[in-house]
This record gives sequence, C-alpha cells and structure tokens, in this order.
Amino acid sequence: MVKFSKELEAQLIPEWKEAFVNYWQLKKQIKRIKLSRIPKQSHHHAKPDFGLSIFDSLSFFVKNIAQNFSASDHHDLNIIQVRKKTTKDDEEEIYETELAQLFSEEDEVRVFFMRLDEELNKVNQFYRRQESEFIERGETLNKQLQILLDLKQIISDCRRKNSPSKPYSTGVSPQYSPTRDSDYSVCAENFGDSDETNSEISQTDEVITTLEKNGISFVNSVMRTKTKKGKPKMAMRIDVPATNPTRAITAITSMLWEDLVKNPTGDLVHKRKLQCAEKMIRGAFVELYKGFGLLKTYSSLNMVAFTKILKKFDKVSCQKASANYLKEVKRSHFVSSDKVFRLMDEVESIFTKHFANNDRKKAMKFLRPQQHKDSHMVTFLVGLSTGCFVSLFCVYAILAHLCGIFSSNNEPAYMETVYPVFSVFTLLSLHLFMYGCNLFMWKNTRINYNFIFEFSPSTALKHRDAFLMSTTLMTTVIGAMVIHLLLRAANFSPTEIDAIPGILLLFFVVLLICPFDLFYRPTRYCFIRVIRNIVCSPFYKVLLVDFFMADQLTSQIPLLRHLESVGCHIFARAFKTHHPDTCHSGRLYMEITYIISFLPYYWRALQCARRWFDDGDVNHLANMGKYVSAMVAAGARVTYSRQNDNLWFAIVLITSVVATMYQLYWDFIKDWGFLNPKSINPWLRDDLILKNKSIYYMSIVLNIVLRVTWVETIMHFKVGPVQSRLLDFLLAALEVIRRGHWNFYRLENEHLNNVGHYRAVKTVPLPFREIDSD
Repeated sequence: MVKFSKELEAQLIPEWKEAFVNYWQLKKQIKRIKLSRIPKQSHHHAKPDFGLSIFDSLSFFVKNIAQNFSASDHHDLNIIQVRKKTTKDDEEEIYETELAQLFSEEDEVRVFFMRLDEELNKVNQFYRRQESEFIERGETLNKQLQILLDLKQIISDCRRKNSPSKPYSTGVSPQYSPTRDSDYSVCAENFGDSDETNSEISQTDEVITTLEKNGISFVNSVMRTKTKKGKPKMAMRIDVPATNPTRAITAITSMLWEDLVKNPTGDLVHKRKLQCAEKMIRGAFVELYKGFGLLKTYSSLNMVAFTKILKKFDKVSCQKASANYLKEVKRSHFVSSDKVFRLMDEVESIFTKHFANNDRKKAMKFLRPQQHKDSHMVTFLVGLSTGCFVSLFCVYAILAHLCGIFSSNNEPAYMETVYPVFSVFTLLSLHLFMYGCNLFMWKNTRINYNFIFEFSPSTALKHRDAFLMSTTLMTTVIGAMVIHLLLRAANFSPTEIDAIPGILLLFFVVLLICPFDLFYRPTRYCFIRVIRNIVCSPFYKVLLVDFFMADQLTSQIPLLRHLESVGCHIFARAFKTHHPDTCHSGRLYMEITYIISFLPYYWRALQCARRWFDDGDVNHLANMGKYVSAMVAAGARVTYSRQNDNLWFAIVLITSVVATMYQLYWDFIKDWGFLNPKSINPWLRDDLILKNKSIYYMSIVLNIVLRVTWVETIMHFKVGPVQSRLLDFLLAALEVIRRGHWNFYRLENEHLNNVGHYRAVKTVPLPFREIDSD
C-alpha cells in the first residue's frame, strides 16, 4: 500500500506546492510528540520492584486502561477549542486553537496545533484568492461571449438581408459563409438606415438596442460606448494578436488604411477576425475549466491531508482530539464552498452549447483531454531496437576494419559522401536521446514541462517515446551503413551504392511530412510548425517552445554543415551540376558555409527582437547581443579555417573569448538563475529541486568546460583527414550533450518562476477590449 505522503507528492499541483498543507512538517512534529513520551515511559519502568507479583502488574494495567477510558469519555471532546476570527476588513477568517486540557508534552502539542492553524489559514486564504480570480475570469469571459454572440447575430441578419433567397437559421450561433469577407458593421449601419422606412423592427435592431442600453453603439464601423450626454467616450474593437505573418501584415495594413485613410476610430469587424475571436474565447474557456479542476483537486487533497494528520495525532496522543478540529476543517471555506462545482457545470453547459454544437462528448474532448498512457509495448520496442543497434554496430565495426574504411590509404570518397549523412543522423539521434533524458528527469523532479511548452497532454511525448525514436533512428542508420559496406565489398559501382545515404535522407524527410497518423504524427507536425516559426521569426509571436528549439539549433551547426556537404555531393554526382571538388573549395560553398554558421544565431537574435517589440523588456535586447557576438565569433572561426595567419588568430581569439564570457554569464545568471551571492545556497539560488547541491556546482564546471571546446578549432592539431573528421564529430557530440545538460536547468528555473507566481493555468488574451476614442 502506497503511503499517503508519496501519494500526495505525486498528485499535488507542482506550481501550487507551497500553497498545499505542509504534511511532512506536521508529521515531523507528531514524531517529536511521540519521542517526548518515550523518556517518561522508560523512566517509569526503569526501577522495577522485585517484590511485586504478576497479579500486581495485571491490576496496574487494568487500572490504567480504566483511567484512560474514563478520561476519554469525559474530556476527549473538549480537549481543544478551535476559535474562528475575522480580520478587520471582514474578508478573511483566521483559525486559532486553544488547549483546554494539559498534555504531558504540552509544549510540543501546542506547537503542533499552532502550525496546524497556520496551515489551515494558508490553505483557506489561497483557495479564496484563486476562487475569486477564476470567478472574475469567468465573468469577463461571459461578457466576451455575449459580445461575440451579438455580433454573430448582427452578421447573420446582414447576410440574410443581402441574400434573401438563402436559407437562414435563427440559432444564436449562425454558421459562417466562406464566400463573404465584407465589412459587417457597415451592413449593420445600412440596416439601421433601411429600418427607418419600415414599420417592423428586425432582430438586428433588437440586438443593437440591447448593446446601446449597455452603453455600446455602432459608429463608423466600430462599437463605441457613449457617455450620459450621448457623446462617444470609448470604442470596442476586436484585438487579434499578430501571431503569424498573415496577421502581422494584416494588422499593419489595417492600421494604416483604417486609421490614416478611411476610419481613424478603429478596426473593421471582419469574418476572419470573428473566427479568431471565437477561437480565443474557446481557448480561454478551456483554461478556465482547467483552473476550476485544479482548484477542486487542491481542495480534496488538502482535506484528506488534514484528516490523515489529525488521525496520526490521535494515535500518538492516545486521545480523540481531532473531532472538534476536523469539524472546523469541514466548515472552512476551501471545503464548504460549492462555487467551483457549480461553475464547472456552467462552463460545461456553455462550452457544449456554443462551441460543440450541443455535443457533450465533443466538448469533453476539449475540456478533459485524455492523458497519454504509458505502454509496455513502447518499453519492449526500445529494448529491442537497442539490442539491434548494438548488434549492427558490432557488425559494422568488423566490416569497416576488414574493408579498411578508416585507413589512410583508402580513397576519401567514403568520408566525403557517406560519412556526413551518417553523422547527421547520429547527431540527431543523440539529441533525441538527450531530450529523452530531459523528459525523464523533468518527470521525476515534477517539473511541469507540458505546461511550460504548452503541449497537449494527450499527444505530448514521454521519455520512452523519445528513446524509441532515438534507437529506431540509429538502428536504421547503422543498418544502412552495414548494407553500404556489404555492397561495397561485393564490388558494386560506387556511384550506385553512394546513393544509399541520399535515399536514407529522403526517406526520413518523407516520413517527417507524412500526413498519415504513423510514427508520432502530432509530434512531427509540431516540430514542423516550430521550425516554421523559427525561420519566420519576425512575423510570429515567440513562445517558449520556439526559442527553446532555436537554442537547440545553435548547438546543431555541425549537423547543418554536414547537410550542406551532403546536398552538394548529391547534386554533383547525381545531376552532374558541378565537380565534387568544388564542395570544399568553391566560392559558393564558402558563402553557404558562412550563412549556415550564422543562421541559427540570426534566427535567435530576431526572436529576441520580436520579444522586445512585444514586451518592451530591455533584457531581450541584451540577450540579442549575446547571439550577435556568437555570430561574429562563428564567422571569424570559419574565416580562420581558410586563412591561417596571426591576424585572424587574434581576431578569432578575442571574439570567441568575448562570446564565451557573454554566453556563460547568460547561462548561469539569466537562464539558470545561479550565482546569487545573497542566496541561502552559496552562489546558487534559493529554491533548488535537486537535494544534492554538489550536482549544481559540478554542472557549472561542466558547462564551462564544454563551452570552451572551440579552442580545438584554432589549435590545428596535426592529424590525418579521418582522425580530423572523427575529432570534429566528437566535438559536435559534446556540444549536443552540453545542450541537453543545459536544458534541464533552464526548464527547472522556468518551473520555479511559475511556482513562485503560482502559475498553473495559462492566461489567454481576449479579443474584445475597450480603447480610448482618441
């Protein structure tokens, strides 16, 4: 049977951990009470009287039992008195416990109940704050939804007026017509003009009248509130964030056209904007429902924790003192309040009606997504693919030795055409393996990575899935390498067998974009979407998963350069576009090498610029400077590899040292939150997830060592071409390992920031907001 302490640790909400009852501290206090009773009992039996008989001992035992029962009958219910007080502003209730009977270990018991009162007050106050916050969110969402429904009703009436022959539905949520993208507010204004000549009042007029009673009216294509004298004061507009290139360009052109040319008072209400607004409100309702569910879990777990701890106290103290206290706990707000349950039912009904076409099953898929269950089959496949990989690798090593692949006398074609492809997949597989290790550590340390990355729990990868992808990829690659060597030993044409790496690369590209639900399609499409966001960094709103993935790309520059070499050789041999020798000395090759060395840092710098534009935080500009310095250092190293002179050596040394110091500063202080001289943990931070502090100090040293591996690139060790490529691969692998090591502490710091602010639910921006008429 699992202990409740472990069950509580597994089920509590990580971001709210500090707000839960400190069950472990209360257990320690009960142990102190138990230990305080032992010396007195041992002292009582320390001097046995040999003159007593066994009947005297029996009578003494019966007498003690009778006294305990009599004391229990008369005093158990009145041992403690729990008083409830209210603060001066009458908003919060505070519980205080008084001992009505002296205990043999009174001091320890008094401390226990004092801490129990503190925990109860803490839980109550936190529950009240979160409940009021979610209720306020719900009221705002209801207003947003009502505005959306009123606008859709007006649009529907406008469409019916313009197209009387088309069928019309009188529901509150009319379907959109995909063929019209007109200015609906102008239609609503025309309705007002035409209704002046008609005796009947349409449903549109009723909706507009209702909005005007609430202080909102339609003027010049926007909704505008009025003062009591009828003068416009505020304007209501649809605020759709520019999260992609289309919305960004549309926002700019709409602002210029409407504000400067046609309508200086606000944006027009278009069909696409209403669709985006509906999607935003739907997402906000999903997050609100999630918040109510977390609050419900918070209440039930704390109630069970109080019950368990009071029962333990009764058992240790041999009293029934928990009855009165437990009654007060059940009367407290976090247990007695039923607002959360009622509001959850209300959100379910609203979501089912307006966003799921009255299909409750469909609504529950949004509100309660199913968790991705661990499968033993995945574990079996990981073990199977690992065994195959080890076996094939041994076969490959034997064949490579027999064929003399890595000897200096062998032709360099293998290392130029085949080796880069296999290096690409090996580095990618290593990165997947490190990500699997990250997922495993994040799960074991209760870091809520799905919430941080905004991944769906139903489709998010688990560490077993990442290991399966890594081992499957490497097994396939090693198998292709074995086949390549066997065909090479059988004297097949080099032109034919050298196409195997290209075919393998093409196969994985097709698998990546495969539309069928095979081999983790949600993860593959999420990866493609994130890469698209990175490539188009200035035009997409930067999320944490976007710049996290961009940081991964800065550690895979050798992989991108291998892809460049592979592409050059494939086009040279298959399409005869150029001579293969130009893939290492041509001018175009050198220019592409510069671009590839710059691109990951350039994308990351653009993301920092976009985040500064959105948030206005100067730290993003400082972070952009880090990537600009890395770009300069990378370009200097590429140039020095071609021009080996003292001037470029000095330039490379200076730029690389500056970039490394900049990166180390940002790693330790900004990304990891370390090197705080005032921290209770010397030169770390106040909150640490890992219990062993020495791990953090060793990680700091390891990160410094792996950050300066660029020194090898300017030393120019005298080794053969094969050894040189293997050394480059080793350094690239070390950088991937460093990135995987960096990932854990980066997300740990982000998780602790969420914990510090009790962020367990996303804040979704809402579409309708009031703006000044100026």
